[in-house]
Amino acid sequence: MAIQWFPGHMTSARKKAAETMAMTDVVIEVLDARVPEASSNPMIDELRRFRQRPCLKVLNKADLADPAATRAWLEYYDRQPGVKAVALSCKKPGDVARVPGLCQALAPHRSDGTKLLRIMIMGIPNVGKSTLMNALLKRRVAKVGDEPAVTKSQQTFDLGSHMTITDTPGMMWPKIEHDSDGFMLAASHVIGRNAVIDEEVATFLAGLLLGRYPALLAARYKIAPERLDALDAVGVVETVADRRGCRLKGGARDLEKASQILLNDYRSGALGRISLETPESRREMLEQPRPAAAPSGGEPAQDS
Repeated sequence: MAIQWFPGHMTSARKKAAETMAMTDVVIEVLDARVPEASSNPMIDELRRFRQRPCLKVLNKADLADPAATRAWLEYYDRQPGVKAVALSCKKPGDVARVPGLCQALAPHRSDGTKLLRIMIMGIPNVGKSTLMNALLKRRVAKVGDEPAVTKSQQTFDLGSHMTITDTPGMMWPKIEHDSDGFMLAASHVIGRNAVIDEEVATFLAGLLLGRYPALLAARYKIAPERLDALDAVGVVETVADRRGCRLKGGARDLEKASQILLNDYRSGALGRISLETPESRREMLEQPRPAAAPSGGEPAQDS
């Protein structure tokens, strides 16, 4: 199942963001540290490169991500021209306090205190932009929610005497090219639930965890190693149903409820510190052959 999610207001949000970027010195792109590249909107990169604006990539929710994977991502981004990356939790004031200085370092021509440093925060929905905004300003100015696409319009505020900061609505892009990106974003609760089927997302997540974090699965759901070795992704969801007593009337497993438990345990960090992608896994994914495109008539290609 290909996952796509592009609410209508995001088209106007992109146009407004392009106008604001023309008057911006530094772009803060907020990413989910568990899925940094999957949560990076290519349209943001396109807009800032066109305007030649430096970027501070904030890997938020770093306290939920695998530290080794996060270190690899920081090195990956810091090698890119005009980019600085930092891993933090927007819920920790000490982490957030570093952000203005990092932005200032990316715009040395605005560091003498006489010129206003203009910053804008961008990113896809539900990665923590509004939480970062509130933490920077030390007051609640942006609405925060646990559902994607809470912010619907831009807001600009003074950040100290020589900085302004603009919060922007979360922007998705019209087409998610790689199915695995859609599943990773859905698992991380970036994509609205109306666009996904929890059982399919949980099965994808279970398969990934089996391959990379089997010990965390075993510990959370009390699965013996020999039992875990015999499971596939569907079997993991079924085992969660058994361990958590998820049953329908008649005694059948309630796989929808079990799927929600697995997803919530990942999202909350109850499973442990997990990253769904690394620079290496990203490279391997991009090197895989893409499925053949459908003929121009619109019908799927048929095997001969």
